[in-house]
Amino acid sequence: MVYQQLLPLTGERTVPGIDAENYWFQRHLAVYQWIINQKLATGEVLEAGCGEGYGAEMLRTSGCTVTAYDYDESVVDHVRSRYPQVEAMQANLDQLPASPDSFQAVVSLQVIEHLWNLGGFLNECHRVTKSGGVVALSTPNRITFSPGVGRGEKPTNPFHVEEFDAEQMDLMMKTAAFDNVQVYGLSHGPALTELEAREGSLVQRQIDAVLAEEAFSPKLLRRVSSVTIADFEIARITPESLGANTALDLIVTASKP
Repeated sequence: MVYQQLLPLTGERTVPGIDAENYWFQRHLAVYQWIINQKLATGEVLEAGCGEGYGAEMLRTSGCTVTAYDYDESVVDHVRSRYPQVEAMQANLDQLPASPDSFQAVVSLQVIEHLWNLGGFLNECHRVTKSGGVVALSTPNRITFSPGVGRGEKPTNPFHVEEFDAEQMDLMMKTAAFDNVQVYGLSHGPALTELEAREGSLVQRQIDAVLAEEAFSPKLLRRVSSVTIADFEIARITPESLGANTALDLIVTASKP
């Protein structure tokens, strides 16, 4: 893809084509690509909270028909202009403007941590998904931004309403009446793991620079701009290890009975 005509940075929204954002952008792309590779998104797909739209476009070019919802009307206008084959609509995610059983899959990545009415959103995901269809959600593991912060406590990240652990991800989907719930974790692969052993946490170094309102050092900028989706790994978190894992992002998949 060639990226241009960018949405402005907000401090939270990830957009393509910016060196200082590349680590987060590639980390997001890795999950979209995993969903595609696992064939979790097929047929009519809803992306809830589409942001800039690059993920919806990835899903579309993989062979899906994609409807993208976002609460921000300026984002919707951008997606319509930049990705014209994605159907983009403004919507409150706990009141989805779709008929029951409309979609074979619902994808919502890095969104649930922003929602005030998460239960309402999950109920809507269940309502609009066809029987046998799949819902795939991702969110930062709470230890990524808020180590030491407990369940239900205000996250360190000012853009987040709540952050979650793997046990919560498993429970929330079962509570919303989904079946076949599986939780996965995204972690750094060997190259980034080795780099961090020498230089310290790549995530924390970025967070420190942002909080201090400082530009990335040339060395840090080189590091983050060179990251690709191949630098991340996604693996199943077994039921026995849900309570103790160190994944950076959590991904939960489930099906509607």
